[in-house]
Parts: sequence; structure tokens; C-alpha cells
Amino acid sequence: MEFLLDPPYGAGPLRLGMAADEARAALEIVGPLRPSADGTLAVHLDSGLGVSVGFGAGPTLGRVNAIEVWRPHERDVVRFRDVDVFGLPALEVVAGIRRHVEVVANEDDDGFTARDLYLALWRPFAEDDDPAETEGYFFQSVLVARPGYDDTPAEAAARLAAGQEPGY
Repeated sequence: MEFLLDPPYGAGPLRLGMAADEARAALEIVGPLRPSADGTLAVHLDSGLGVSVGFGAGPTLGRVNAIEVWRPHERDVVRFRDVDVFGLPALEVVAGIRRHVEVVANEDDDGFTARDLYLALWRPFAEDDDPAETEGYFFQSVLVARPGYDDTPAEAAARLAAGQEPGY
């Protein structure tokens, strides 16, 4: 399966702003839903590919505001434009995405974020010299959300004052 990331609109069949029932139907296209204790909507395929949705607060309450995709171990490919997000080493992914949009290193972890689209790449630690250390050599998850998803309260207020939708 090829799963396409389309920030700031969605990922695969999922769209930001979908109601919960729409998100459930879209996830079922990807694979069978697995029940969770916290009510999260998520799919985990045998390949290791996982997809989950998060719901907003405030004006976006009950609507999809984030889509997270986890790295498959085999077969499935997750792409942002021409970049294989999980099949290439993390630094090659960053370089590829930078051909399309500004990407900055996160301050508090070893991930990177393209805030203009809101595409966040995560790995638990950086190990860019050892391909055998897959958890640090490759990204392990990617998050697609609305721009402003991680705004501080001051940034959110400025966004609202400018007439833009909140990211949460």
C-alpha cells in the first residue's frame, strides 16, 4: 500500500476537519479498526503501518485535528510528495522535504517539523551513522495537522486576531 501525506489537508483517505464517524469510515478503508481503552480511532496493519486520528478542542471539538502514521516494517510506503518518509534515512527525508517547504529541527527531541504545512517527523533518538539502529536512523512516526497545531497561547491568539483558524 502507498499512503500519501497531504498536509495541511490530511493523509491517505483521512481529512483534517472530518467528524468522528467520517474518520472511522476512512480508517476502515486502510484496514480493520482495533479497539482501544481510550477510544482512539486507530488501525495497525501486519506490515507495522499504524494510523491514528486525534480530535480537537474548542472550535474543532469532535473533528479530526491530527493524523499520526507509524513506520511500517515492510511493504507499505508513506510519501510526502516525492519523499519516502520511512524508507529513507531521516536526514535524507529532511533534505527531500526541504525541497518543498521549510523544515526545522525540534528543540525538545530529535524530530523535525514543517510548521507552515504542519508535518512533524519523530524518532526517539538520532543515530545517523548506524543504519542497523533503525529507531534512530529512520523516522518512526509522522504527524499531519493544521498549521498552528502546536501554537503557544500567544501564537494562537495572534492567529485568531489575524482571522485564521486555530490549529487545535
